[in-house]
Amino acid sequence: MRLAEIIELRPVPAAGLLATLTRRCPLSCAHCSTSSGPRGEDTPAEALRRFVGGFTAGDRPEVLMLSGGEPLLRPALVGDLAELAASAGTRTSVLSGMFFATEGPVPDRIMRALRHVAHFSASIDVFHEREVPRAAAFRAMHHIMDSGIDVSFHVVGNSVDDPYLADITASIRAEFRDQAAVLVNHVRQVGRAAGWTAARTAPLQGAGEQALERAREGVGEGVAAEGRPAPCAMAAWPVVAFDGTVTACCNQRVVDARPLPEHLRLGHIAVDDWPRIRRRCQESPVLRTIRTAGVGSCASCRTLARRPAALAAAERAGSRPAVGAMDALGARLQRDAGAAALLRRYGNERYAPLVLLDGRESGRETGCGSSGDAGPGPGRGAGCGCGGDAGRGAGYGSSRDAGPETGREPGCGTSRETGDETSRRTGSADTHAPECGRHGSRESGREYDEGGGPA
Repeated sequence: MRLAEIIELRPVPAAGLLATLTRRCPLSCAHCSTSSGPRGEDTPAEALRRFVGGFTAGDRPEVLMLSGGEPLLRPALVGDLAELAASAGTRTSVLSGMFFATEGPVPDRIMRALRHVAHFSASIDVFHEREVPRAAAFRAMHHIMDSGIDVSFHVVGNSVDDPYLADITASIRAEFRDQAAVLVNHVRQVGRAAGWTAARTAPLQGAGEQALERAREGVGEGVAAEGRPAPCAMAAWPVVAFDGTVTACCNQRVVDARPLPEHLRLGHIAVDDWPRIRRRCQESPVLRTIRTAGVGSCASCRTLARRPAALAAAERAGSRPAVGAMDALGARLQRDAGAAALLRRYGNERYAPLVLLDGRESGRETGCGSSGDAGPGPGRGAGCGCGGDAGRGAGYGSSRDAGPETGREPGCGTSRETGDETSRRTGSADTHAPECGRHGSRESGREYDEGGGPA
C-alpha cells in the first residue's frame, strides 16, 4: 500500500482508524509530540483485539494505522491486529522509530509482527539519528522492503527551511532510488516539543517564560486565510487513545485531554464496536460542520463546549440535510483530486512531491522541488495522517478564534475552486510534531510485549 493511497483516504470520514498502542518508548526525545517515555501507558491489548476483530468485510475501515509511542515494543500485538484487520480486508500501516535497527539484522520478532502489514514508515530526523545511525536505519528499511512491504520515511526538521531536510531527503532518494516515499514535516508546539520550540525561539522573542506559556496554551497554532474558519479534513478518522478512548481528532492536545471535549468523543473500545464508532464519526452534526466549514482554530474547536451558542450553531448547521451531502461530496472530491492536491494545503511545499515517490513511473517523474525542480507541489501530510499530526497523519485546520458563521451553508472546502480557502495546518501525530516512535539501546528496548518478555 503506497503512502499516497493512505493520504488520499485521509479526508474520507471513517475510511481509516488511527490506533495508539502504547505511550512507551525507549527514549524521551525533546521534539516528541506525545511526551512518550520508558514508563508510558499501554493501550489495553484485549480491548484492541476485540475491537479490530469486530471489523467485517462489509463494515471496516480501509486502513488501520498503528503508532505510539513505539508500537513495535509490542510486536505480538502489532502482528495480531494486522492479521485480524487483513481477514476483514483492512490494510495496516505501522510507524516506527527504528529502535531495533541498532541490533544488526532486523530481529525475527519484528519481521513476524510485520507479516500482515501493508505499509511501514520509519521516522527519521536529527533527534533519531543521535540514537540510530542513518546507515543502520537504511539497512533495516532495505530488509523490510525486500520482504515485499511498501515503505516510506517520515522526516522532520526544526523548521520548514532546515538544511537538514535537504540533506536527509537527498540521502533517502539516492539510497532507495526513489522507491520509498518521503513525508516531510517540521517540529510543532505539541507535547515536549512545546517547551523545546519555545526555548529555541525565546532569544528571538525576548520572553522565554512567556513563549513557553504561549506554546503550552497553543497560541500561534496558525490562522486561516483572512481569519475565516476553515474546513478541517482531520476530523475524519477516529483515533484510539492510550486509554482506549476514541476521539474524532488526532491533535495530541485532544488525544491526551481528560475529560475529552464531548463533541470530539466518539466512544471507547471497551464498550463500543467499529460500526457504532463509524456511525458517530460520519453522522455527528458538529463533526460535519467542522469538516465542511470549520469552527475556528484548533484551540477554539477544543473549547467549543465552553461557548454554548457556537456549539449550538455548529449543531444546527451540521443537522441540515444539505450538509450531510456536502460532507460526502467534499470527501469524494478531495480523494479524487489525489494526495498531492490534499497535501498542498498542509505545509512544506518544497519537499511535498516526495510523498509520491514509489519507484513507479509517476514517482520517477516527480521532482522534489527543493532545488527549483518542477513538479507537483503538494504539502505535508500526516499519519496522524495525522499527522502527523500522527503519523500519523497530517495536521489541523486553524483560523481566528471564532465559532461557526451562522446564516450560511458551510462550504465543502475541498479545493481552490470548490470551497472555502483553507489554512495551513498544525498539530501532532499521524500529523503534528512527529509521532514519537523512538528507538533505543538493546538494554532500554527489551520490554517488547504486554507480557514483559521478548516476543
